[in-house]
Amino acid sequence: MVDHRVGLGYDSHRFDELRRLVLGGVDIPDHPGLRGHSDGDAVAHAIIDAILGAAGAGNVGSHFPPSEDQWRNADSIQLLSRATGVLHDRGYRVVNVDVTVVCETPKIQPWADSMSARLGEAMSVPADRVSVKGKSNEGLGWIGERLGLAVHAVALIERAPPRSGAD
Repeated sequence: MVDHRVGLGYDSHRFDELRRLVLGGVDIPDHPGLRGHSDGDAVAHAIIDAILGAAGAGNVGSHFPPSEDQWRNADSIQLLSRATGVLHDRGYRVVNVDVTVVCETPKIQPWADSMSARLGEAMSVPADRVSVKGKSNEGLGWIGERLGLAVHAVALIERAPPRSGAD
């Protein structure tokens, strides 16, 4: 019997004119960045919460606390890679991830394939197993007012098969 688990992740950040915008490990030019302790990559953070949650292994803050200076301005793709290592240590691997970025700007579609590739590399899965898409908030609320963005992520993980001794 295959052991599958599902995790849900969420993150949101305000825009910050003084920072560069990084989403899914991709630099988005000519747009305010996101306020945060690390690089503010809300896509990577939501995925970290989804994969760790699926494994019952806490969340981004429990592994990379904002109270610790070592995580200040950290590359969130490296954090995602480390979180994937936590999964592997528990005997799991990522099957696929589905991400929705809710924002008025920037447009996500032009960057989605690059994000899927970077995220897949960090999680050791093919890019076609990482879906990234954008949705407008239709002008509603703080997102509609272009104050920031939010990200939802769902991850499916499975127990990794045991390694054979013949390797």
